Amino acid sequence: MAKKIILALLILIFIAIFVILVISNDSVDVYMDGENISVETHTLGNVDTKTLNSDICNLTLNVMNDTSSNVTTLKKEISQLCNEYGMENPEINVDSSIGPNQIPVMMYVDGTSMLPTLHDGQHVLVNKTHNIHVGDIVVANSKEYGGIVKRVGDIQGDSVYLISDNKEVTYEYINGVLYEKSGIKTWVNISDINGVVISY
Repeated sequence: MAKKIILALLILIFIAIFVILVISNDSVDVYMDGENISVETHTLGNVDTKTLNSDICNLTLNVMNDTSSNVTTLKKEISQLCNEYGMENPEINVDSSIGPNQIPVMMYVDGTSMLPTLHDGQHVLVNKTHNIHVGDIVVANSKEYGGIVKRVGDIQGDSVYLISDNKEVTYEYINGVLYEKSGIKTWVNISDINGVVISY
């Protein structure tokens, strides 16, 4: 009987230690839907989680708008921020409306160069990724044109050829000179791609 009691106490102690270890792990849960970001921080430490969560939201927004950042960058920067708040090696969980470890970004179309596929002012949901294929519609930052939404026409190494869906060509006289106006056709680097349009 005494052996059973000792065994039961040892099992209870083991369970208590296991629960304490599991509960005491610091973690951060980030969820995004393309427009909204929510953050929950779990820690037993003396951490100002309200301010930390706000800082993580701002950091996540910056990553969403930075073409060179991805989910790995986001997790690393959140971990560094948590360390500054006194959390050591927190588990960073990123989830979104398009799946775990994905970064959705809601953007809008400016102009008519993607007609008839996309219309001026239309909102599109973008998966922030550099995993692109010919035929995809992508959002990119062009040195020549700024932020653009275009179709991938060709990929050669790290160079991506972007074209407009709108094939209409118009002509306009400016100061007595005839100019041809057509959709944008430009090469960008893969690092300039912000993501692939997945819903419109």
